[in-house]
Amino acid sequence: MKFILVPGGWQGGWVFDAVAAELRRNGHRVEAVTLAGLEPDGPADMDPPPNLDTHIDQVAEMVDRDAEGPLALCGHSYAGLVIAGVADRLGDRLAHLVFIDAYVPEDGDSCWSLTSDQFRNLFMTGAHGDGRWVAAPSGTDPRARPHPLASFLQSLRLRNGHGHAVDRTFISGGPWPGSPFVTVTERLRHDPAWRVHEIPVGHNIARLAPDRLAAVLGALPQADMSA
Repeated sequence: MKFILVPGGWQGGWVFDAVAAELRRNGHRVEAVTLAGLEPDGPADMDPPPNLDTHIDQVAEMVDRDAEGPLALCGHSYAGLVIAGVADRLGDRLAHLVFIDAYVPEDGDSCWSLTSDQFRNLFMTGAHGDGRWVAAPSGTDPRARPHPLASFLQSLRLRNGHGHAVDRTFISGGPWPGSPFVTVTERLRHDPAWRVHEIPVGHNIARLAPDRLAAVLGALPQADMSA
């Protein structure tokens, strides 16, 4: 199995280091993405800042150039919108779509529209400096970078929906203060099109329980992509 791991706001592919190492030990191929504008050694201020389309284009290119399968596309938090956009274009290339305590959008949704008031306040406070970049919240990993506000605000346009993927999985971090994912978790539990797992450690599952996350990902059924 090949995994493409897409981080959420402010983070880079480094957040999946321990998860990727465990998956590789078990024979899987892994590519962890750092989205445009979030590179630790990148320019301090890209002009214009990346938006949601930029990030979807970036990940779609990675999926499109991967000639080997099956492929599991996994997104944490904000990246739920990114992977949904990629699946809308290239769902026939995917065996699995995995939302890791992530937004599960429909056409016209945005991170802003789906999130909680706590995060909306965080976005606006963090963007107070220039109105373009949202400063990383206090207490985050020192590698965290300001996140482009445009990507949080832009609405997602879906022509085909994210149902193309063979399998859809939601991995919940459980209830935590300000979580916008409790309601969607309960809704998906009763949807036969979804597989739901819970790793109740909080939002940053890759950092707080990398072995458990790797175990859930590694147990995804192998899909036959030849059909």
